[in-house]
Amino acid sequence: MFGIVKPCVHRLGERFQADWMAHLCGLCLALRRDHGQFARIVTNYDGLLLSVLTEAQTGPLSGTRRAAGPCALRGMRTASVAQGDGARLAAAVSLVLASAKMRDHVADRDGLLARAPVAAAARRIAATWGRAGERGGAAVGFDTAVLVDAVERQPGVESLAGPGTAVLTVTEPTETATAAAFAHTAVLAGRPDNAGPLAEAGRLFGRLAHLLDAVEDRRADALSGAWNPLAATGTPLAEARRLAEDALHGIRLALREAEFRDGRLVHLLLAHELRRSVDRAFGAAPVCAADRHGGPGPYGAAVPQQPYGTGAPLPGNPYAGGGSPGGGGGLGGGFGGGFGPPPEPVKGRRGFWAGCGMFFALCCTCKMCCADTYEGPWSRKKRSGCCRSCDCSCPGGCDDCDCCCPCDGC
Repeated sequence: MFGIVKPCVHRLGERFQADWMAHLCGLCLALRRDHGQFARIVTNYDGLLLSVLTEAQTGPLSGTRRAAGPCALRGMRTASVAQGDGARLAAAVSLVLASAKMRDHVADRDGLLARAPVAAAARRIAATWGRAGERGGAAVGFDTAVLVDAVERQPGVESLAGPGTAVLTVTEPTETATAAAFAHTAVLAGRPDNAGPLAEAGRLFGRLAHLLDAVEDRRADALSGAWNPLAATGTPLAEARRLAEDALHGIRLALREAEFRDGRLVHLLLAHELRRSVDRAFGAAPVCAADRHGGPGPYGAAVPQQPYGTGAPLPGNPYAGGGSPGGGGGLGGGFGGGFGPPPEPVKGRRGFWAGCGMFFALCCTCKMCCADTYEGPWSRKKRSGCCRSCDCSCPGGCDDCDCCCPCDGC
């Protein structure tokens, strides 16, 4: 899955913030419960969309929420968190894609992974995650082979792409993977008629994730010589923006065709927050102060990009090299500006293990929560702590909605 939906907790409002965090914490705890403590590192923003979509179709059924104990990333507060098949599907997808991306980085000998002992350890972790994700997917009736196939096909698609190739040819594997994952939420919810519309929404979401990743990484890829789909196919930024806008519109249309018991959070995330993701990537001024530092994290703080990508791996996502699925887009990556003021000089990314060490140091020193800004452990980009003030003005986020909007506050 991907890390482009990063809502500001101030825009969400109290009700939607609680629901959003319930799904994110539910994904994290499902990973721990079914796959072990270390698996929680693959928790990501966009994986929780599968849990959100499942619950939106079934409604708040008995047994779909549970009370979770205190957690350091929640300020040692308890919380009501999502559980059930939606969270398990999100966990399985997250693990499979993280496994595939880690194997890809081992093959590319990125950073510390160029050292044989580290690479051997990473291969074992990737194999463990891959098997765990396969088991988790089977437990909820989802064949994870479609995800693995998409990741494995991406390098071949990229190797054949050149000037004049349609950029959508490059995004196709990502689209296929996300379509399958979104559609399976309809199966879990017992609403087979929703499978078609949600598959279309997932396909366009995958296209958008790939395009925004390519836009954000454009400058860094040019400096490092890494493969980027926009540069490789000669796609201008104006065309990328047009395709992104079309994808946004298509997602809204697809969601209208699906039936939800309560689709307000889905609408807020996949209509309004996706719009802000596109604006961030193409340089539009953010509404929220937190957006200027990469957006808030799962618990109000801006959580670092995850360790499996180029440019900005997860969240961007736990699954985001050149010439590979995460290279200049693909099944992972982070997102940022494309136009506007010149960005700060690009700092070298930390390696996987160095980033892990810095992540735990930031957590233990409470900088993620209390610091005005801190440096992302993997990406080394500026992030803002959850106590940072925010100048959001529209809690409902519906100021520019052109659809029949079910959000509170419209």
